[in-house]
Amino acid sequence: MSLWNPDADHPLQIRIEDPTGDAEADLLGGIKLLESVRDGHSPATLRLYRPEPTVAFGQRDVRLEGYGQAVAHSLEHGFAPVVRKAGGRAAAYHRGTVIVDHVEPATEAMLGHQLRFKVLGTLYADALRTAGIDARVGKIPGEYCVGEYSVHGVRPGEPAPGGAIKLVGTAQRVVAGAWLFSSVFVIEDSAPIRAVLDDVYRAMEIPMDPSTVGAVDDLLPGYDTETFIADLLAEYGRHAQLLVS
Repeated sequence: MSLWNPDADHPLQIRIEDPTGDAEADLLGGIKLLESVRDGHSPATLRLYRPEPTVAFGQRDVRLEGYGQAVAHSLEHGFAPVVRKAGGRAAAYHRGTVIVDHVEPATEAMLGHQLRFKVLGTLYADALRTAGIDARVGKIPGEYCVGEYSVHGVRPGEPAPGGAIKLVGTAQRVVAGAWLFSSVFVIEDSAPIRAVLDDVYRAMEIPMDPSTVGAVDDLLPGYDTETFIADLLAEYGRHAQLLVS
């Protein structure tokens, strides 16, 4: 029995993918994996990849008057605009981030929806704490793509919420027979992400405080994506059997 799936205990196949150079294909890869797991063609899987520079808009963003200008700003900053099926408002990522798609089969996938946000958010914060980051679960004032179970880090000597920066955004998609829990971990080089999100949110007239946009290496200089992947898999390994191909 795993923390996030009380009714089953699936080993997790680890799949670390190379960059494709195609932001849309990378995003759709999670949906295709969800369908494959649902249909029994793939096992429970933890898919990790470092994406191309991308702004992933939410379904509600597309209906806003400023969406077209937001898309234009994304392109000006060198970020490919895409629309995702899961999640809330716009999020941005690049090769200094790690996308994690956790996909498992489940007979009653909706029943554990809220539990997964809680336990996986805590697991992700725990993985960052092993590196010495003061990581906490919960939304912070002014964050982009607001989420109740976002993971944020607190700058040393600066009390939260004023000293907090968002490090991990989580989203979930559930279909009959399986679920996809997709997370964006911002590990390195927050400046380009902060700049593009500032312009994008201004265009869509959505309140957002750019000072809450950050990366793990803002709090721990030198921390990189390779180190993070090792820390994350070690934390997952405390709660599940991992199968590395």
